Amino acid sequence: MNPTAFSNLPLSADMLANLESLGYSEMTPIQAQSLPLVLAGRDVIAKAKTGSGKTAAFGIALLEKLNVRFFGVQALVLCPTRELADQVAKEIRRLARLTHNVKVLTLCGGVSIGPQIGSLERGAHIVVGTPGRIVDHIAKGTLKLDSINQLVLDEADRMLEMGFAEDIDTVLAACNAERQTLLFSATYPDDIKKISARCQRDPQMIAVESIHSETHIEQHFYELRGDDEVFPAVLTLLATFQPASSIAFCNTKQACDELLDYLRKQGVNALALHGDLEQKERDQVLVRFSNKSCSVLIATDVAARGIDIKGLDAVINVDLARDSEVHVHRIGRTGRAGESGLALNLVVQKEVHKINRLEDYMKQSITLEPLPAADKKSLPDVTMVTLNIDGGKKDKLRPGDIIGALTKDAGLPFEKIGKIDVFDYATYVAVDKSIARVALEQLSQGKLKGRKFRARRL
Repeated sequence: MNPTAFSNLPLSADMLANLESLGYSEMTPIQAQSLPLVLAGRDVIAKAKTGSGKTAAFGIALLEKLNVRFFGVQALVLCPTRELADQVAKEIRRLARLTHNVKVLTLCGGVSIGPQIGSLERGAHIVVGTPGRIVDHIAKGTLKLDSINQLVLDEADRMLEMGFAEDIDTVLAACNAERQTLLFSATYPDDIKKISARCQRDPQMIAVESIHSETHIEQHFYELRGDDEVFPAVLTLLATFQPASSIAFCNTKQACDELLDYLRKQGVNALALHGDLEQKERDQVLVRFSNKSCSVLIATDVAARGIDIKGLDAVINVDLARDSEVHVHRIGRTGRAGESGLALNLVVQKEVHKINRLEDYMKQSITLEPLPAADKKSLPDVTMVTLNIDGGKKDKLRPGDIIGALTKDAGLPFEKIGKIDVFDYATYVAVDKSIARVALEQLSQGKLKGRKFRARRL
């Protein structure tokens, strides 16, 4: 008998059938350790990183305890960013496919509150949202949390880093005191212990190490003399290793912007992600990086948390992380699911003390290497570009409409069309550079759903 089989858990037949259809053959370590406790009603603190399967761990439990006949909010999941909230809501909906009439509602800032109020009036079982917008609804009286049975704080450490402590306290005060509280965090600082003491009863602590085996990640540490060598070194690494997609981590927003400016002047297709971006700009950056029309994403740790980019070729630590645990979290974004990954670290002489800490934490010795010599002319390039259509889900647009317009109406080859992302009021389609001009003409001058939409190249 397989000890990690979902069938060992007291789950409904519908849930087991759905998990099988989704290809969830066995539990990940975080699911195996947390699900029995959560299903038994225990409060849990789980230390687990992005990609560990934590969303399914709490999502399955929320759905199993749901009374679908009662159309009130029974579970609330708090997330630090809209991207993570959207990912979580999408995963819960997938898990609920065979459970009839489950309504999952996403409540995040960056969009008008009016339609959200309308959706709440029609009722919801599970709400997933960001602290600021949830507090707005509590203040307006449009969201009642006195009947919730389960509260999940997802990426709790990130929420505290972003300054949401007061908002979390407001949410806790509005919640039913008899609820079950689940706290998921990638790191476990003192602030997490304090928040747990305030909102949990006799919580069970679970810690799961990263499921990304370090053996899949090839790490290099390059020694540099001074700060002036750092940006040219990034260029050298891009030319040497030619990663099709890489995240370059900096410790400050200013460093992100300066590196972006430098790389763009050298002809690298790069974008930066940090806290100063409007939600629409943030959406566009992530869309372009995930659809392969941008090869380098420059980010701070706070901005990058909660983003799950599949098939990431390399992580470049432009600045070494201030904390060893954060370093391991960063490099765990490459080499996922048994794929090989690459972690390239730049070490300025004044930061060599961080290497000693890192060796102790990772229990392995680190050798500092000289930077490889590289031909600066051969930099990684992108083959795709992103086209932006000013219409989305609210206009009833679907990916099939875009594919039909480009292949049937314009006669373009299907294999030259990449990822299509449909948001409420905007749609982004990645196309091969070779067909970009014709594709843009079709989307600008032709019709979708019987009407014309504005389109442009990002």
